[in-house]
Amino acid sequence: MKSITLVRHGKSSWEFDVSDFLRPLKNRGVDDAKLVANQYVSLGLLPNVIYSSPAVRAFSTCKIFLGAFNLSEDSVTIKDDLYDFGGESVINFIKRLPNDYNSVMLFGHNHAFTSIANIFGDKFIDNLPTSGLIKINFDISDWKDLKQGTTELLIIPKELRA
Repeated sequence: MKSITLVRHGKSSWEFDVSDFLRPLKNRGVDDAKLVANQYVSLGLLPNVIYSSPAVRAFSTCKIFLGAFNLSEDSVTIKDDLYDFGGESVINFIKRLPNDYNSVMLFGHNHAFTSIANIFGDKFIDNLPTSGLIKINFDISDWKDLKQGTTELLIIPKELRA
């Protein structure tokens, strides 16, 4: 059994004249990521390994989760393959994961994550919102055999806001 948890980066700011890669999180993005991270931790879940896109908004979201997990930045590996908007690079990355990892968390981008959630999960989602999290379980022992799995968890920040 393998599982992938996809976390879309928090709401980012267009306020600054920076490249897409360097866009920071808005305050709402920080707040929503904290809500989702705390909800995930409250369920007693923790991945074996964490990877993040190198984009500022994705890695910033990842760092919020690391804080909730009480882990250091050394616990995450930055992978250029996750700075992907279509999904093909992310899927290829997943298929190349080491088989000793059973539970993997990825921080990245749309449309890639919504597409992957709909290709491999068994519950259609229209859009994985910013700071949204989806966990999919797979009845496989080798990542290269990635096939449709079962959507175990979907956390939407809007549903957590008081």
